[in-house]
Amino acid sequence: MPHTASRYLAEGARVGLRHFSHADGAEFTARARESKDLHHPWLFPPDSASAYAAYAERLIEDPTKAGFLVCEKEADGALAGFININNIVEGGFLCGALGYGAFAHAAGRGLMREGLNLVVRHAFGPMRLHRLEINVQPGNAASIALARSCGFRLEGFSPKLLFIDGAWRDHQRWAITREMTAGR
Repeated sequence: MPHTASRYLAEGARVGLRHFSHADGAEFTARARESKDLHHPWLFPPDSASAYAAYAERLIEDPTKAGFLVCEKEADGALAGFININNIVEGGFLCGALGYGAFAHAAGRGLMREGLNLVVRHAFGPMRLHRLEINVQPGNAASIALARSCGFRLEGFSPKLLFIDGAWRDHQRWAITREMTAGR
């Protein structure tokens, strides 16, 4: 189903961002299945209708989460990837933790860099957050390169931080604050 520009929360030259919807399930899960080799062993997005329904429901309903689909404008809004802000904390913290993934057909084309920059602007603008964090497994060179290219700074190392694919995995901690984006 083509997506119109009017549905985008934010737009760049080649991509638009919009929130997840239940109607995206078929396209999202097909892209996730096509991208298994790209994602393994770092990421396991939902690849069945029931898994997507539960995933989308959490992103849509939980106020501590915000999910964004990165859509290719020149391809009638086809899904290029996704970026989620999880664990959103308000009050004195105003922070969220990012998770993201490109779909195989869009990998290496700069679409996720454009999308992540749009999410950062949206998070520091309308969402009024102050800080975003990314936790990346040290061997995930593509994810580290994306964080670096979008201005995130390496802040540290957390041994056995997240349980992924049956084991506790070490992660590098990357972050960006609103002040770091001033003048960009």
